[in-house]
Amino acid sequence: MQPWPRTEEEALAVQDALRSRVILTHGPASPATVAGLDVAYDGDRLAAAVVVLDLADLSVRDTAVIRSRPAFPYVPGLFAFREVPALLEALEKLTVRPDVLICDGHGLAHPRRFGLASHLGVLTGLPAFGVGKTRLVGEHEPVGEARGDRSALIDAGETVGAVLRTRDGVKPVFVSPGHRIDLDTACDLTLRLTPRFRLPETTRAADHACRLAVETFRG
Repeated sequence: MQPWPRTEEEALAVQDALRSRVILTHGPASPATVAGLDVAYDGDRLAAAVVVLDLADLSVRDTAVIRSRPAFPYVPGLFAFREVPALLEALEKLTVRPDVLICDGHGLAHPRRFGLASHLGVLTGLPAFGVGKTRLVGEHEPVGEARGDRSALIDAGETVGAVLRTRDGVKPVFVSPGHRIDLDTACDLTLRLTPRFRLPETTRAADHACRLAVETFRG
């Protein structure tokens, strides 16, 4: 990797360069392992966690946590630059290499079509997509109330993701491909990872791991 950007102008240039390397393919429909990635903050400190699950039974295969500090100031549209270095370091600590990365965030559903899932996917070469709790960009038609119902998320005339209902009558999530995966495959995997709750088990496991790590900051 090149030296990490220090200014907004440098980050925008890196983002533009990496965005051209995004590949949208069908991706693995039945990967053996999937990884959830999440970051929790405590003031100017953060904990980044990656948890690898076996897709067959959703059991934990591996976990890695890094305690660090944000690598970049908060700038809308450049949020990934704060977290990517710590997440990459956590990925390097894994003993089980995941087949797919699932980020608590977005991929194409980003103002410049290069959210966290795209960023990590391009840098690692792994298929990656995002499952966001809230919408970042785009508009959509109403989503049906049944699990599996979805509506296209459209921004500037382009389909950048899907609004997917993972539980009957429960608020939907926002799925967007990041790299080396298509939207249908990302939605199918999201449903396989949400047998009981709104959010994927990958996200829930990573969230739990990084929150536990944040508690160590506080003694």
